[in-house]
Amino acid sequence: MPIRRLRDYLDSSHVRYFVISHTPAYTAQEIAQAAHVPGKTMAKTVMVSVSGKMAMVVIPASMHLDLGLLRELCGTQDVKLAEENGFSGMFPECEIGAMPPFGNLYGMDVFADAELDEADEITFNAGVHTELLKLSWADYKKLVNPLIGMLTLKL
Repeated sequence: MPIRRLRDYLDSSHVRYFVISHTPAYTAQEIAQAAHVPGKTMAKTVMVSVSGKMAMVVIPASMHLDLGLLRELCGTQDVKLAEENGFSGMFPECEIGAMPPFGNLYGMDVFADAELDEADEITFNAGVHTELLKLSWADYKKLVNPLIGMLTLKL
């Protein structure tokens, strides 16, 4: 079952979503294949540090984060990938690497790749390595209000 905090948030916001169960998978590409979800609508969450503050970047599973583009969007050179030990305690109800892209629920900024802004829906980890949630991109954008920009390169 998706993490309670996220599910309560979606339910109280009257957002329609679907739960997708799949065999255990750990990389975004493996998850997309296991769940039969197109890589361009399967979103992966990348944790970064922006000026010393933890933030989430949401990008398509089929893409690679370009830190230079993220630095331009943030307006600072102080952007780097976060170390796992720097954020693992921030998501106690989630398995490491399976946190959903709802940084607003954890008091952090969220950045999203512009390619996702062209999608009708988004699918992402629901806190465990065996479940996904799928909802409309419009609902996600309304709830999270991510800063959107060109952030990726194709893998």
